[in-house]
Amino acid sequence: MNKFLLTVAFAAVATGSFAQGRADSSARRAAIPGGFAGNVTQQRAVPRPYKTIITDKAVTRAGLFKTHKVDDKYYFEIGDSILNREILVVSRIARAGADVRAADGYAGDQIGNTVIKFEKGPNNRIFMRKISYRAYSADSTKSMYQAVQRSNIQAIAAAFNIAAFSPDNKGTVIDMTDYINGDNEVFFFSSPQSKQRIRLGNLLTDRSYIENVRSYANNVEISTVKTYGLLAAASPFGRGGGAPAPTAGGANAANGSVTVELNTSLVILPNVPMKGRYFDPRVGYFTSSYTDFDLNPQGVKDVQLIARWRLEPKAADMAKYKRGELVEPKKQIVYYIDPATPKKWIPYLMAGINDWQVAFEKAGFKNAIVAKVAPTAKQDSTWSMEDASHSVIVYKPSETENASGPHISDPRSGEILETHINWYHNVMKLVHDWYMIQTAAVDPRARKMTFDDKLMGDLIRFVSSHEVGHTLGLRHNYGSSSSVPVEKLRDKAFVEANGHTPSIMDYARFNYVAQPEDNISAKGLYPRIGDYDKWAIEWGYKYLGNKGPDVEKEELNKMAIESAKNRRLWFGTETNPDDPHSQNEDLSDNAMVASTYGIKNLQRILVKLPEWTKQEGEGYDDLENMYNQLTTQFGRYMGHVAKNIGGIYENPKSTDQAGPVYENTSAATQREAMTFLDKQLFTTPTWLLNQQVLNDIGASPLQVIYTRQDAVLNRIVTPRVFNKLVAAEAMDGAKAYKVTDFMGDMQNMIFREVKSNQAIDVYRRNLQKLYVDKLIDMVKPAPANAAAQAVAFGGRGGAPRDPEQTDAVSVAKAQLRAINAMIKSATISDSMSTYHLQDLSDRITEAMNPKS
Repeated sequence: MNKFLLTVAFAAVATGSFAQGRADSSARRAAIPGGFAGNVTQQRAVPRPYKTIITDKAVTRAGLFKTHKVDDKYYFEIGDSILNREILVVSRIARAGADVRAADGYAGDQIGNTVIKFEKGPNNRIFMRKISYRAYSADSTKSMYQAVQRSNIQAIAAAFNIAAFSPDNKGTVIDMTDYINGDNEVFFFSSPQSKQRIRLGNLLTDRSYIENVRSYANNVEISTVKTYGLLAAASPFGRGGGAPAPTAGGANAANGSVTVELNTSLVILPNVPMKGRYFDPRVGYFTSSYTDFDLNPQGVKDVQLIARWRLEPKAADMAKYKRGELVEPKKQIVYYIDPATPKKWIPYLMAGINDWQVAFEKAGFKNAIVAKVAPTAKQDSTWSMEDASHSVIVYKPSETENASGPHISDPRSGEILETHINWYHNVMKLVHDWYMIQTAAVDPRARKMTFDDKLMGDLIRFVSSHEVGHTLGLRHNYGSSSSVPVEKLRDKAFVEANGHTPSIMDYARFNYVAQPEDNISAKGLYPRIGDYDKWAIEWGYKYLGNKGPDVEKEELNKMAIESAKNRRLWFGTETNPDDPHSQNEDLSDNAMVASTYGIKNLQRILVKLPEWTKQEGEGYDDLENMYNQLTTQFGRYMGHVAKNIGGIYENPKSTDQAGPVYENTSAATQREAMTFLDKQLFTTPTWLLNQQVLNDIGASPLQVIYTRQDAVLNRIVTPRVFNKLVAAEAMDGAKAYKVTDFMGDMQNMIFREVKSNQAIDVYRRNLQKLYVDKLIDMVKPAPANAAAQAVAFGGRGGAPRDPEQTDAVSVAKAQLRAINAMIKSATISDSMSTYHLQDLSDRITEAMNPKS
């Protein structure tokens, strides 16, 4: 659930005209009815009689506009009523091979998103304009409106000769074949960079073709097979570490080519946009954004509208709705299940959708969202998953361990129009491994490599609900779990009634805090739709009279202020790198205590892994995988704790709410975190080094410990953390956890043996080397050349160090001097310890006195 392609991009990209690539004369080109016109075609095109273009051989599909296939040509017949209407174009990878997947390009991934409109131009041509909503002014009576329009002219992305007029003269026919067969940034990859990201070079036209074009009432779907040159993997030694330059024709001959199937959706936007609702940082919604020139009379205002479905009471039920009675909406939100889905999983996927009904009841609607099994071809030959009027959970037979919830929304209002949730078959392995490592100590059902269908079905249901939440407009709420006191997660009555987190949109997988003696059932282990989810749906979907965002803003603000009284309704953003409350994969209000419980369970699980992963006739791959999952989970606990060092809490508030928005993590909490790291990580966690497991999988005990310690030191021994500690002292004074306190604690913990003149074992020697190397990285002198210096320190060429780094560097140097002095005064007789300390002293001396 790592990929959620949910936010619409609005930047207009100027796209040049496209030439056919032939050496025809201008006069001859002008008379050719098909193709799209390049800048050499200025002469008036000559449309031909309809029947000579759309012949008896034509395969015609009626819909948003008629599509015709005549031999190998594809024509759009665009009705005059569609001209000048905004059409949303969304492009995705439909199918991809191993080469593309290896470069992080998967089926279902969105590769393009823009808005176009067709309009009549001079000389019997149709123009395709690319529409930008970056700047906005709605009041056409004001001079600002005209100024914005003049400064925001929409780019003409392509021009097409009119091949023929419709028989009723209410439409025009254009030949789209060359445009669809080509490589453009409207229908396919939105930029060269988006292709290069997955190592695709230039289009190889001789190995590309149009597979299908289908028209429906509100959308046209285009399927193409495209072959691209495969670029070499980026090298850190070439071209500044960026993508390599393609050879002539876009393909590196040594790297061959790659073929992908792409799907392009053209979706008509509503003639009258839905009334938008302003984003509020206290409630986590995806957004559409633009710059408004009307709202601020003395400037501009950046506006964000939340993504949500159009949900309104029926006119006949409006009085009931206002009285507080539950009513069914004018139009339900319907999700279909892909017919390719294995039948035994369908009920669980449907349950994950229907579980959201209780949340919509908080907004005043019953049966607002419903799951249905997609009809078969025999039941309804006109039904198609590709029809944009249908939202579908699409089952993909893929090895990808993931699921994703993208949606298509109207950039003018935020209205969600449809979604195709990507459900990858191998997500079952992901949830299996999570559940086994996090709950096998308390749930006997998790103690095997193949779960019973009921357990796997329950896990599928949870993932389904999470992804549906994204398609309802909800972002991750990484802070939700921090509202639950840690001991409540061991309280059977509480956790079974309320769940272990108030939001299924958190990444709070399963209750790893519960201990075997707590006797907590599955109800207290699984995520579920909780208090925050219900509140967020109420805030986003409650019908307030369709009055518009400016009128609704006051009432919605009052709702948000009221919600602040209940911490379980708190939204913790997924993007704050400093807030210890907003973390993924964590539980409770105290990472130190929760992680201690989690480690106790990992210790119980580790000794049983050889038994639980054993399968007759199989090797040790499962044991290796689950051991790696276990050490990764241990690493997560360390990361949750480490984020408290230099932590800054964020509490989004409006100006009419009391209290600060940002607060430094208390010194007591940071000291508690340091004590935990000393006990559980810096003191070698030898319990991880199960001899039987390591012998069976061939893992190095040194690497196991090194990897986890290195990850934490990379997080806390950095200029960023040092500077946050310095800033906290500047703000909080004596009550702050100072950077000097941190350095003193680190030295006492990591060099304990040196201070007491005791032998240092290999694990602790590695830890001490790691720590010294992190400090040395902070004090390395700036590169000699100005350009490299600018990269290293973010300043202009020749500029001094960033002032915010000066104290960090000073402290790191002081720590290195203190360590070196301590080493020189140590009297340890063990030979390896002596060699190690001499090496550390040499490293420090070289770093502090570098050779030219």
